[in-house]
Amino acid sequence: MKTRDEVLKYGLSFPDTYQDAPFHDPNWQLVRYKGNRKAFLWTYEKDGYINLNVKTDPEKAFFWRQIHKSVIPGYHQNKEHWNTIILDGSVPDEDIRLMIAESYDLISDSPAKRIYEAVKKIPFGMVATYSQVAEIAGDKKMARAVGNALHKNPDPENVPCYRVVNAKGELAGEFAFGGLGAQAKLLEAEGVTVIDGKVDLNIFQWKN
Repeated sequence: MKTRDEVLKYGLSFPDTYQDAPFHDPNWQLVRYKGNRKAFLWTYEKDGYINLNVKTDPEKAFFWRQIHKSVIPGYHQNKEHWNTIILDGSVPDEDIRLMIAESYDLISDSPAKRIYEAVKKIPFGMVATYSQVAEIAGDKKMARAVGNALHKNPDPENVPCYRVVNAKGELAGEFAFGGLGAQAKLLEAEGVTVIDGKVDLNIFQWKN
């Protein structure tokens, strides 16, 4: 990767991204994540080279700088959380792509995203509780947020929120999943027994 076009094309290949030029200066072209409008890839020309600013885990920031002389502390950004990659040909393409991907993952991370990823892990024919999903998502205190996120599930075909029940094994209210009995039908189709709107957690709870 040596050109801005190559870099921007790669940055825009990630889901829900868009290009932006917020400073009314064509030298600064950014790629942002639509979910929160945060930029994870900054591109600009400096000293004859295209430079990239990417967000990095503080624990990895020094690692990248140590193995590549052309990876330096972030230009005009927090030096602990951002690196600048100078496209002088010395940094392998695979490392550039990896650093951009890591930046995207850091910027696009959100509680809702973590919740959806946790729900995707619930096996076929099993259920998990709200608090269980919250813990898998990284914060066992956000069980209420799990309910809110699942109510707004943007991808029900791939995020099986019907597999989530409360701490007693009880199903959601009639309004959820398309009406009265819908959640029960979805679970029963996977072999989960539902009796009086309730699942026996001793039998069907996912032991993650």
